[in-house]
Amino acid sequence: MVNWAKKLTKQLKNDIFLRRLNQFEGAVSKLLSLGMVIVILAMVVDLTIVLLGSIFTTGPGEFLGQPVINLFGLFLSVLIALEILENITAYIQNHVVHVELVIATALTAVGRKIIIVDLKDVPGVTLIGLAIAIFALAISYWIVRLSHR
Repeated sequence: MVNWAKKLTKQLKNDIFLRRLNQFEGAVSKLLSLGMVIVILAMVVDLTIVLLGSIFTTGPGEFLGQPVINLFGLFLSVLIALEILENITAYIQNHVVHVELVIATALTAVGRKIIIVDLKDVPGVTLIGLAIAIFALAISYWIVRLSHR
């Protein structure tokens, strides 16, 4: 029992504990990146199926309506997933979260929401909230860009 306590005390020393914590973070980051690769592959397959279905099932002049808006939403979803994977990859490489990349990903996500939203079904308060979110993210991005110069 005393030997076990000594081993535990040794493992909890700062340098060893921090090394173990770093190993844990690395393993979780790698699992997240593998999960994102699977998600991205599934999204690309889904996008391909929807794209081909839209091309072959819509009549002349019908493609530029709602089907194209839905496709833009799917394309932007894949782009957002790629940006999230890039965030994870940057963290694995540098052990630093790149704030500029996170804000750009958030801007893309809110922009996607604005593109795909049906204005007839959404209250004005929601649109104002999206506008405020974009404004705040744009200001944040600008501040981060200025601080990197």
